[in-house]
Amino acid sequence: MQNIQAPKGTKDVTPAESHKWHYIESNMRELCRLYGARELRTPVIEHTELFLRGVGDTTDIVQKEMYTFEDKGGRSITLKPEGTAGMVRAFLENRLFNEPMPQKLYYLNSPTFRYEKPQAGRLREHHQFGIEMVGAYGAETDAEVILLALTLFEKLGVRDLMLHINSIGCPECRRDYNKALREYLEGYLPEMCETCRSRFDKNPMRIIDCKEERCRQIVKNAPRTIDYLCEDCRRHFESVKACLDAAGAEYVVDPDIVRGLDYYTGTVFEVISNRIGAQGAVCAGGRYNGLIEELGGQSIPAVGFGMGMERLLAVMEANEVKFPKPPAVKVYFAAMGEAPRLKAFALAQELRRAGISAEFDHMDRSFKAQFKYANKIEAEYTVAIGDEELASGTVRVKRMADGEERELEISGLASFFA
Repeated sequence: MQNIQAPKGTKDVTPAESHKWHYIESNMRELCRLYGARELRTPVIEHTELFLRGVGDTTDIVQKEMYTFEDKGGRSITLKPEGTAGMVRAFLENRLFNEPMPQKLYYLNSPTFRYEKPQAGRLREHHQFGIEMVGAYGAETDAEVILLALTLFEKLGVRDLMLHINSIGCPECRRDYNKALREYLEGYLPEMCETCRSRFDKNPMRIIDCKEERCRQIVKNAPRTIDYLCEDCRRHFESVKACLDAAGAEYVVDPDIVRGLDYYTGTVFEVISNRIGAQGAVCAGGRYNGLIEELGGQSIPAVGFGMGMERLLAVMEANEVKFPKPPAVKVYFAAMGEAPRLKAFALAQELRRAGISAEFDHMDRSFKAQFKYANKIEAEYTVAIGDEELASGTVRVKRMADGEERELEISGLASFFA
């Protein structure tokens, strides 16, 4: 019988790797604290309608990538393909709009599911970190979200990144743009892929985001959103750039960025690495002023981003970032004999209750093998306990780094190590 393996596009995080995740997560939490953001956790599953209305039924995510099924009650349920729609649903359902604005919210290590070809740093089940700032329209809010992401990369030692920004405008200026785009694309319709032909009438801007090579060639000379911005959108985008300039952030204006989700309006951005191949975006987001209203709330502006944890790990490794070593066991008790083993077991519990990591032999090893094991797990100290030590009430404590030894009373071990 063949061994059962993890499904294609999923990956285990082993103990040898999990400390890297802990390091990244602790930096994310600390940065969110500095920016005044609070964590909001949402379910892995949502009603499918949330993504049809929020993400958009002409997007690749909805058309090709969602894991959708019918539950035993006949309801259409979808595994979460992105973080923002669920956050907005939770914002409305929990009436967070009654809290002081802006609401700065984040999600961390959130499982996300997309049925697509697995690629470097992008799995069918991957995990995301994201920020959503809700309730403020000012350009400095857009810039603050972007700068939070850039600050995180800096703290984690990620180099060779470039911030790409664009504006895709509001529904008002989007109408003029869509008209010009249809006029340009109309003559190419027979040459485009089936998906893009279906988007032509309902949402032609989605064609700009197509990954098919022929469609990519067609849209190279298509009109760009930035040339059709209304006065308010143009002024907002200029203010975003001014905020980034004031903070010393480097960026390029990239009119090809439209993002793959329908809820975006105005500012959109991607942070791109040149070290992980063609799929170089390690963070992406933008403003979505209409999503809350679309999902049944009031007209409340918002801006945010999502960042794949696996993609971030890949770019950190490409940058040869040195992760801190996981903390080693503070004390290892080596014991020989039934009574000494029982005492070692009790002492390990005592140290743990005092907040000191401790371990002892679970495998009935020889005395010599126990010391070898202490070396393997890089224990900071070893304490040897035998019948003689029990009788005297004292033990020899050895510091493994330099071999220094000292004699201590057993009753005083917890206070010594503390």
